[in-house]
Amino acid sequence: MAATDFKDYYSILGVSKTASPEEIKKAFRKLARQYHPDVNPGNKQAEARFKEVSEAYEVLSDADKRKKYDQFGQYWKQAGAGFPGGPGVDMGGFDFSQYGSFDDFINELLGRFGGPTPGAGRRSYSSSYSNYRTTPGGPGGFGDFGFQDMGASRNQDSEAVISLNFAEAFHGVQKSLRLGQEVIDVRIPAGAKTGSKLRVRGKGPLNPLTKQRGDLYLKVELQPHSFFQFEGDNLVCEVPITPDEATLGASIDVPTPDGSVNVKLPAGVRSGQSLRLRGKGWPQPKDGRGDQFVKVAIVPPKDLSSQEREYYEKIRAIRTYDPRSHLQRVKL
Repeated sequence: MAATDFKDYYSILGVSKTASPEEIKKAFRKLARQYHPDVNPGNKQAEARFKEVSEAYEVLSDADKRKKYDQFGQYWKQAGAGFPGGPGVDMGGFDFSQYGSFDDFINELLGRFGGPTPGAGRRSYSSSYSNYRTTPGGPGGFGDFGFQDMGASRNQDSEAVISLNFAEAFHGVQKSLRLGQEVIDVRIPAGAKTGSKLRVRGKGPLNPLTKQRGDLYLKVELQPHSFFQFEGDNLVCEVPITPDEATLGASIDVPTPDGSVNVKLPAGVRSGQSLRLRGKGWPQPKDGRGDQFVKVAIVPPKDLSSQEREYYEKIRAIRTYDPRSHLQRVKL
């Protein structure tokens, strides 16, 4: 395959190949904030960069996917050097030569498609849905989705992955999906999350015995967001505050899915402490909205003015509180 096919996700995120999960997460958050479409409206280059960064994080943040990606990278380098054996070379029990391109490998790894399309050196699927394609789009446009062959199941159902951003999943969206030569409109209800499934009746593969089509199950996959995340069913975020706000208390604005709200910080709030915003979380199927949890992170200033430094030094000189006093009693 061409050398230009391979994408170095470590370089894209600006981390080393030995980076820890925490370093990868930190690098992604920084780049996601920088290139997020909401921060760069109408900037196609930033949008493309955001998608590239999100794809890199999706692969490297998952231990199993990262392992396979690293193995594939090793295979690609050896293939480019013309190693003996040619197609069919085994890398740790896995034959990477079955992929005609890097995109084939990534599409299968991320579940976007059923895998490599038919062709020389590639696997082919017998299902009539093996030629599904992904077309970019937003509300009302062609949605991103991938096909997963379910094999010769008795009811001939199939499953596809549909990728949504947080706004589409929160508000609900209508997508036009292309199934070969057929285009169908699908309404995704508000409140979809990664793992949510939507049944589309009669749009699965044709059963050769009954001559009837099975059902298509759309499995939702949320694109990473630079600010919001999920912990179980709860929507969570992290908000930085200053040492004086933590000590004295403060009133701050916090983003929620449908706009900012004013939140009162109690005096003495600790770094890592979470505040609950009732009814400001993700839509629930039957119970309205869930809660949003705001995790507080105390961030000291990096650049102090001379006056700020003077006052911090005065506070240190007169401070009576010692948060480590109890450590004197610690012993084995």
